[in-house]
Amino acid sequence: SRPIDSRTLGEKRDVSYGMQRIEVHCKVCGAHQGHVFQDGPSDRGGLRYCINSASLLFEPLNDLDEVRAKVVAWYAPK
Repeated sequence: SRPIDSRTLGEKRDVSYGMQRIEVHCKVCGAHQGHVFQDGPSDRGGLRYCINSASLLFEPLNDLDEVRAKVVAWYAPK
């Protein structure tokens, strides 16, 4: 799995609580979004995103291009 648009999420190493993981954050405001782990399905890239539900907005997947455009528009400089 992967972000719908690579311009939206940043990653940094997180070694808190004696764990080694990757923190995912908003590239615009820096807000913590969750973590990504390298133990996901190998046939889908091997990544497992564990994203906080408070940072999600459900968009029905009727048209992937339309959803991607909404995400990009949300993060575009105002």
